[in-house]
Amino acid sequence: MRKPGSWMQNPTDERILEVLNTGLELGPTTIARNIDRDRTGVSRRLSALVDYGLVNRIEEGYYGITDLGEQYLEGELDVGELDESTDES
Repeated sequence: MRKPGSWMQNPTDERILEVLNTGLELGPTTIARNIDRDRTGVSRRLSALVDYGLVNRIEEGYYGITDLGEQYLEGELDVGELDESTDES
């Protein structure tokens, strides 16, 4: 069972992580299109997910899931215990 943090905005954050869990490096526009959300909102959520170490900014405009993000999706990590700027990958 996944353990979201109080800072998370679900289901949006989980859907972003699930799309990135495909192993692809994607930008906010592509992610937004695939999860039926607006690009601006996805960009804001990506920034939060980067701050908590669940997503990496690979290069300008491209993001990938981290090991922590994968652990969260597998139910092995309580992200409520993460501090902002955890940046572990």
